[in-house]
Amino acid sequence: MEDIHITGSKDCYIQPSVDFVESTGLCDISGESFMEETATFYTPLVEWVKEYSKTHDKIVFTCSLTYYNTSTSKWLLALLKELRAMEKRGGSVSVIWYYTPDDTDMNDDIMDYMVDTGLKIKLTPFEEV
Repeated sequence: MEDIHITGSKDCYIQPSVDFVESTGLCDISGESFMEETATFYTPLVEWVKEYSKTHDKIVFTCSLTYYNTSTSKWLLALLKELRAMEKRGGSVSVIWYYTPDDTDMNDDIMDYMVDTGLKIKLTPFEEV
């Protein structure tokens, strides 16, 4: 299994930075995400988590996205569902989401993710980073 390292881009379509590291179980998505082809970008990430969870029992997922579009939000939910599946199989799953307290739209999304997946998400304001 190979690590995934993607450097964020702010070209005509903005993609986030990604670091998924098998040896540590640390997975991070940061920056902004509003590409047109979100499936092309996020499918390998969802598949990576699915494969990782077959042979590992601990993962820490951090999200520091300052902005994402609706299409990205569907893929974030897919990632979180894979993490929840890992947790249901007995794995240790930590999800830490960095957010801006006055961004009510993102805060609502995060609360919806918790309800939709059953995952506990630790909310950490960007000021504490």
